[in-house]
Amino acid sequence: MRVPLVDLGAQQAEVAEDVRQGLDRVFAATAFIGGSDVEEFEQAYAAETGVAHCVGVGNGTDALELALRGAGVGPGGEVILPANTFIATAEAVSRIGATPVLVDVDPTHLLIDPHGVAEAVTTRTQAIVPVHLFGQMAPMERIARIAAPAGIPVVEDAAQSQGAVRHGSTSGGVGLVAATSFYPGKNLGAAGDAGAVTTNDADIARAIRVLAAHGSPAKYVHDVIGMNSRLDTVQAVVLKAKLKRLAGWNENRRKAAELYDSLLWDLPGIVRPESAPGNTDVWHLYVVQVDHRDAVLETLHAEGIGAGIHYPTPVHLTRAYAHLGMGRGSFPAAEAAAGRILSLPMFPHISPEQQEYVAASLAAATTLTRGAR
Repeated sequence: MRVPLVDLGAQQAEVAEDVRQGLDRVFAATAFIGGSDVEEFEQAYAAETGVAHCVGVGNGTDALELALRGAGVGPGGEVILPANTFIATAEAVSRIGATPVLVDVDPTHLLIDPHGVAEAVTTRTQAIVPVHLFGQMAPMERIARIAAPAGIPVVEDAAQSQGAVRHGSTSGGVGLVAATSFYPGKNLGAAGDAGAVTTNDADIARAIRVLAAHGSPAKYVHDVIGMNSRLDTVQAVVLKAKLKRLAGWNENRRKAAELYDSLLWDLPGIVRPESAPGNTDVWHLYVVQVDHRDAVLETLHAEGIGAGIHYPTPVHLTRAYAHLGMGRGSFPAAEAAAGRILSLPMFPHISPEQQEYVAASLAAATTLTRGAR
């Protein structure tokens, strides 16, 4: 049996007719930039997130940069973020000319550690970026208690958490502003690159819309130096079709996570993921921890199982961020996890038979590696 890490084909089959009709309309009208499809998606995603404003942009990294700029981050500032994240979180900070200030994560949920955040705050801190990792939200209320007294804006990295909820608040609607990615493999994925910024602040939304359009509030009027980052109309059509199904797909992911939990609960050498109290996880990824991870991964691949690693190298240990001067031992929890984490196949259409095969193969692989060493 072959089990992919993500099955985008099953999603596409479910939305194919809606997408076809939408694309026929777009191509017939040759309305390829902006238009009603983009506006309708922005309004629908804002409503889904529980915010007043959504600005569609070209990709998730642009969304992060624009959200930070909208929050007032500029050259010379510092931005606090976790070491255990995709490099785009730090990249967006660097592209503005600010400095990423990394902190460790809690070893159980691998989410940003509020104690580390509190210790990292300085007079140069211009934003805190909690990352809602693997489908569950960071401890936003604890971050807010640190940020609010100091007047520091909280910018959510919500790229992996469309539809996640914490204590009744939806991902993308808790901080001053949030950025998300619609990369194809996300819970809400486009047919290419796409992203969005969400906020309740009308002035920030307006500023981001101008920045994303060459700093232009009107044609050939350029008030600031901006960039070209628009949500493509074709992608808006795809996202509109998928957004209607997001809640159901997320529920399927929760059921799949529950089945993995029951299949793996008594297997030695496998640490299952845990949702933090107050979180309703949308299980973008189901990430276990195992010893001899690379050998286990190789065995799973040989069995036709598309497992993966998110992420093998913490930000401070990449060559790109060697200039921060933080070697091994700087962030013990993130570093320990990087050598043990293993993402199992997770997608809305995964079958119980596929999960049973994954669990059995994982059990065999971990037994084999323990016996070989």
